[in-house]
Amino acid sequence: MAEKRPTMADIARRAGVSKVAVSYALNDQPGVSEATRASIKSIAEELGWRPNSAARALTGGRAQAVGLVVRRPARTLGVEPFFMEFISGVETVLAERSYALMLQMAGDQEQEVEVCRRWWGERRVDGVFLMDLQTEDARVDAVRDIGLPAVAIGPPEVAGGLPAIWSDDGESVHEIVRYLAALGHRRIARVAGPAAFAHTAVRDAALAEACRAAGIPEATVVHTDYTGDAGARAARALLIAPERPTALVFDNDIMAVAALSVAQELGLSIPADVSVVAWDESPLTQVVRPMLSAVTRDIPGYGATAATALLALIGGEDVGDVREGYAHFVPRGSTAPPPPDPATR
Repeated sequence: MAEKRPTMADIARRAGVSKVAVSYALNDQPGVSEATRASIKSIAEELGWRPNSAARALTGGRAQAVGLVVRRPARTLGVEPFFMEFISGVETVLAERSYALMLQMAGDQEQEVEVCRRWWGERRVDGVFLMDLQTEDARVDAVRDIGLPAVAIGPPEVAGGLPAIWSDDGESVHEIVRYLAALGHRRIARVAGPAAFAHTAVRDAALAEACRAAGIPEATVVHTDYTGDAGARAARALLIAPERPTALVFDNDIMAVAALSVAQELGLSIPADVSVVAWDESPLTQVVRPMLSAVTRDIPGYGATAATALLALIGGEDVGDVREGYAHFVPRGSTAPPPPDPATR
């Protein structure tokens, strides 16, 4: 049978004082002598007493928790390194401040807004992270209307005045295209994330600009839901097309790894027949053969920056947008010059 959690009444009995005196002492309020305060805190430590965060919230204190609602298929969280690395960075900052992270899945944006309203109404969180910003995002106005402190993870232009933590995905796209064009690729395709996401729109626009700047035909873009299955289907359709691309760029590592199996299924060699680039280097991109060329950035640092900004906002500080370094391209074994064009032989 579990031991009973120690209460303020237990401390009062042990110290021989009233519960009011214990409350004064533990909350560092006047009303008890310093000697009594020290004695009460010592007894509380001995008993293993910890404050009840829910009760503290109901009396006007902070919940000592922040929230993150994720609107992605639940199965992707266990295999997509980005979220785990981002959360690990968030946790390094929260742990130092004795804050907890509340994580919940949601099926759509309306459900996300409802979760945020419930959390705030029940005083379960002191603030939230808004991820996967959309070009028209209802969450931005919702959190502002209810007064919930929030930090947006995405481009400032769609953050609606909320502090935005972002990196220049457009510059990353330009670097990828410049490299592939320098190798001689002229038929590039990108397997992207959901079209409604703001960062997807940024990458879409940058890809068109980068191809024009490199003097190559506009790239084909296929939007997916980031899952390996969707990435494999998109890769298969592209690779059996009459004019198949000589280079495929994927918006996450899971889809890029899935494409390796598709290439093998079709008897294609990577990179001799088709080059592959993954977005966000991870252990997945390095354990496959060939190792995947990828863009890389400090994702845990990204999460730590976001958590630092949110806690500062909760503390009443003025917090502005923070631009993180963009993801740099790292060439590895999955990229090479394209095969000779039969039409030119």
